[in-house]
Amino acid sequence: MSVLAAEVSREVALGLHRQMLAIRRFEERVYTLYLEGEIPGTLHQCQGQEAVAAGVCANLAKTDWITSTHRPHGHALAKGVSMRSAMAELYGKVTGCCRGKGGSMHLGDPAVGMLPAIAIVGGGNTVVTGLGLSFKLRKTGQVAVCFFGEGASNEGAFHEGLNFAAVKQLPIVFVCENNLYGASTSFDQVSLVPNVADRASAYGVEASTADGMDALAVYDAARVAIDKARSGRGPILLECKTYRFIGHSRGDARGYRSKAEEAEWLAKDPIPRIERDIVRMGLGTEADIDELRRSVEDELEDAILFSRESPLPQVSDAMEDVYA
Repeated sequence: MSVLAAEVSREVALGLHRQMLAIRRFEERVYTLYLEGEIPGTLHQCQGQEAVAAGVCANLAKTDWITSTHRPHGHALAKGVSMRSAMAELYGKVTGCCRGKGGSMHLGDPAVGMLPAIAIVGGGNTVVTGLGLSFKLRKTGQVAVCFFGEGASNEGAFHEGLNFAAVKQLPIVFVCENNLYGASTSFDQVSLVPNVADRASAYGVEASTADGMDALAVYDAARVAIDKARSGRGPILLECKTYRFIGHSRGDARGYRSKAEEAEWLAKDPIPRIERDIVRMGLGTEADIDELRRSVEDELEDAILFSRESPLPQVSDAMEDVYA
């Protein structure tokens, strides 16, 4: 539990728990539906990383914006994309957040402040500077958050985006989800600098790290970073040490990591961890947690039914939204 977590409210703690549970159950069902042939395309899931999306986005206003990656389900749900809208998008239906044209790797909705996800590794690290520059020039008080993986920190876009944001002092928080592996390659095999946060100093950027398996710790660290960025002290880099319980994508058997390592991280699962914190801190009861579980399942079943009953796009729809 983080140092500042004792100050967290019941509403925030239960909200973080429900958000993480919604992301976890959404992805578990989506994977089953994919195997059953109901969902087309491909999937990149984030089981284990839910605390990062939930903890960061809980500090953002609807008018703040985020950019995401090829693993966007958690970011989308946490930023406010409805479960119905996200599920319908994965089904390829016109009621999806991108009208069925984006699918899993391009979830997003400008109405809630999420740019449709960018599947190119490091792609969001330069795009987010445009958002941040717009916010600064227009003096809107908005903040932009860029989610990226540790593998992206070896892309030129990471360095270009961070340097530009630093020089222009943009209201951006760069959030690194360091899950230790870029696809199947361990980060320590491609970087002699173990912490992505350490790279920020080369650009004069303030950085911090957080336990990405502890939603309360992420919430605290993100609150500080976002407040600084909003007050004109950005950009900020926040590195969250986390772990994906599943493979890189649907066909990944995870042969590149040991069962002992997986068991060690599974013991840090952020969902049961926050459940224990909620009860121990007197912020809720087991009955409260059970009620949240039921509400998530109800919402999930509703989203699946909605998606199944929604219409598919027409061929003519392919010619719409091509030009702004």
